[in-house]
Amino acid sequence: MKQYSKIMLLITMSFLWAKELELGSTLPLSEIKMADISGKDVSLKDAKGENGLLVIFSCNMCPWVIAWEDRYVSLTNEFKPQGVGIIAINSNEKQFDSVDSMEEMQKHAKELGYNFYYTMDQGSKLAREFGATRTPHIYLFDQNDKLVYRGAIDDNARKPDKVEQTYLADAIDNMLAGAKINPAATKALGCGIKFAK
Repeated sequence: MKQYSKIMLLITMSFLWAKELELGSTLPLSEIKMADISGKDVSLKDAKGENGLLVIFSCNMCPWVIAWEDRYVSLTNEFKPQGVGIIAINSNEKQFDSVDSMEEMQKHAKELGYNFYYTMDQGSKLAREFGATRTPHIYLFDQNDKLVYRGAIDDNARKPDKVEQTYLADAIDNMLAGAKINPAATKALGCGIKFAK
């Protein structure tokens, strides 16, 4: 009976969490509207720039997010003028009535100087479709809506002055230049997304 329960749990989990998007995949669920901190409803299509879209699965309280989120702002300052749209998505549905409520998201974004969309993923639909599991978890799409990079922002969340590999910035630079992105996938480090059952 225990073996049967384990098998059923694994089957259930496989339905709840989709496999992570493969490189080259097309931007999924691009027209689903999400509540944004601005008070408007926006989609990935709305957020996309003429040269691509950076999707960041994020939240308010994860220590990994807190360590990296100043880089969200600097990356937006650098690449939004170059036609790359940026959107952060909060999929922590279990915490939408507490630390990850819209009110807390608005407060957090204001305190940190967010200069990009920050939306609430009701039902964690986008996180499940992307196969995102962490905060932060990064997905970069080119102007043709193809996934060209996924994973981490860089190789040192805690010590920005010790970063040796600027994975995401390099990926965006190469994408804009039409050059090969290497590495095109890295390991996303962070807190687990708080999916509702």
